[in-house]
Amino acid sequence: MPGVDDAPVAKDGPVIENHSRFPRRVNAGFMQVVDRRRIRLRVWERGAGETLACGTGACAAVVAGIRRGLLDSPVEVQTRGGRLTIAWEGQGRTAPHPVRLTGPATKVFEGEIEI
Repeated sequence: MPGVDDAPVAKDGPVIENHSRFPRRVNAGFMQVVDRRRIRLRVWERGAGETLACGTGACAAVVAGIRRGLLDSPVEVQTRGGRLTIAWEGQGRTAPHPVRLTGPATKVFEGEIEI
């Protein structure tokens, strides 16, 4: 089975982002389940292209994986920008339950703009 490294992110990401079902556009995540507590993830972010990491996309991928019975919380998420841990204990509960993301924050850009 091909892994996330072989996912057609640059080809299919823009198609999904601009599909007519999403008039305001959408992010597209490509997830590989490594085991029940680890995934690898690549994200095509609307208006930006493929990103090194996407916290929102990582949280969504983990919740979707748990809801589909593929993952158990907490889940380690490996992105091209680093490793995150996502915890969600909401499966089977009636009330909303928070998603918890932990991981390092790293400055990758600094700049100034004159207006």
